[in-house]
Amino acid sequence: MLIVRPLLIMPVIAYRRPDARRDGTTPSDRDTPMNTVASANVSGVEQAVMTKVAWRILPFLMLLYFVAFVDRVNIAFASLQMNADVGLSSVAYGIGASAFFVSYFLFEVPSNFVLSKVGPRRWIARILMTWGLVSGAMMFVSGEKSFYVLRFLLGMAEAGFFPGIVVYLSRWFTASYRGRVTGIFIVAIPLSGLIGGPISGLILDGMNGVSGLRGWQWMFLLEATPAVALGIGCLWWLADHPADVAWLSPDQKDRLERMLESERRALDSEARYPLSAAFANRAVLLLAGTLFCIVFGTTGIAFFLPQIIKSFGYSNTAVGFLSAVPYLAGVIAMVSWARHSDTHRERVAHLATATLFGALGFIALAFLLHVHWAAMIALCFAAMGVYASNALLWTLPSELMTGTAAAVAIGVINSLANLSGVIAPSLLGWSRQVSGGFALPAWIFAGFLILGTVLTVLFSCTPMFTASRRALGKAV
Repeated sequence: MLIVRPLLIMPVIAYRRPDARRDGTTPSDRDTPMNTVASANVSGVEQAVMTKVAWRILPFLMLLYFVAFVDRVNIAFASLQMNADVGLSSVAYGIGASAFFVSYFLFEVPSNFVLSKVGPRRWIARILMTWGLVSGAMMFVSGEKSFYVLRFLLGMAEAGFFPGIVVYLSRWFTASYRGRVTGIFIVAIPLSGLIGGPISGLILDGMNGVSGLRGWQWMFLLEATPAVALGIGCLWWLADHPADVAWLSPDQKDRLERMLESERRALDSEARYPLSAAFANRAVLLLAGTLFCIVFGTTGIAFFLPQIIKSFGYSNTAVGFLSAVPYLAGVIAMVSWARHSDTHRERVAHLATATLFGALGFIALAFLLHVHWAAMIALCFAAMGVYASNALLWTLPSELMTGTAAAVAIGVINSLANLSGVIAPSLLGWSRQVSGGFALPAWIFAGFLILGTVLTVLFSCTPMFTASRRALGKAV
């Protein structure tokens, strides 16, 4: 993480458009209806504040999500030993992977509603500590029933974490920076594979048999411990609002609060929506549908990438290191795509392009599975598309709504979308079992991502999206 910070955060946050004037504005900025926000978007003062905020909170939030995703998907590596040890078939493994998303769906919106009332700091800390305890308990899996129960409890514990972080970021970063910031934060997902994959592979082989425990049991125990420690750390490292911190000067606090409040007022003046809109608005539901398709792709990579590479005949340790390659491609794509989106102040076309790019990667994979090096390249393209689209989509909800409605809308989008996680592992486990390989699952991934492209285009035609473009000076 210490290596990633200067490479990813500072150049991205401090970036200034090449056509910017000395005061930080651009010709197009001064022509926007909401010039108080648009001209501030690239001002030197705002850059300084945003950079300071980014250095303080983004590495920590990335670390939290890194640990969260490692604990969520490390069963993909555990399955290389655990399935045989406790008698799990491909279908049973898929059902257990899906059980996480069932409880995640059921408890996501209630969790995010509570977060909006008690504040992100305390609630995020609670989430971390409880999921760490449950994730560690996965070492006691002894059969299908215990596997299903613990995966269900893990989803319940983690529900609300990601949308809560999205809400938290909207309290600290202005709209013109959220694409880059969200992209940087979500880089933790592919980083969990880039770094966590090799670590998991090494634990599986290196700790196997130590103190009478199998490698997969050690992996669950060792990878769960940081979540509990970081949950405690949240209570003193995070703050709910800029006004609550000592590391910003009074002038910086005031300026940041005024910029954020200016955006909220502008958005409310054009598009003020009641809480009920979070549940029934067409734009919200289309975003949920798009994310559903994206999550299908990320679920496939997270839960089946190690098995695909293992089918090439490599050891567990080699699988861990080779699985890092597509994730590295995903990291590069997420940062560059999000930065390009912010530079051009456009979201939807970038999102649609990313989902289509991921679909083409999976289509190529279906044809190239027997050519191992070519299959790895196809997996890299697929990872680039799904992870870039994931980052871009999460810039949109906080630019559609404000306040509790935004928090609940984010929860609704994430909750409905993660129903994909209920369906995908079981469907893919079944399709692999009946087809005898990974070509059919790859076609299924591609089909869902193409559907996501179509839903993105439909989202761009909604009245809510049009209103948000007017409010934020067409910055979405």
